[in-house]
Amino acid sequence: MEDEKERQKNLKVRTKEFALLIIRLYSSLSKTTVAQVLGRQLLRSGTSVGAHYYEAQRAKSNADFISKIEGALQELDETIYWLELLESSGFITTERLNSIIQEVNELISIFVSIVKAVKSRSKSENQKQ
Repeated sequence: MEDEKERQKNLKVRTKEFALLIIRLYSSLSKTTVAQVLGRQLLRSGTSVGAHYYEAQRAKSNADFISKIEGALQELDETIYWLELLESSGFITTERLNSIIQEVNELISIFVSIVKAVKSRSKSENQKQ
């Protein structure tokens, strides 16, 4: 089982790779106004996930950490929305969307688990006091 530092490093790498995936997707979109507007929204939300995670590593408290991780979760939800709009409007294929959505869902699961663990640990610590 990997230790906490290794897990954090791996999640930093994974969120950065996710941002790069979103950047490459945006770069491949057609240059129509609609595709570019939707793409910029996707670019903002998809690249913000890693930024929130990086910020969480410098959190001043458990509450601050949870808030930043929950910010990443909101960005992931928004990313799904923009991806679905791009697919529904025909700018990206379902095949390309599926692999990205899978990564989004895996990141959501990881972040939800992190939030639950920190909340549980905080609750246990508060009960001991």
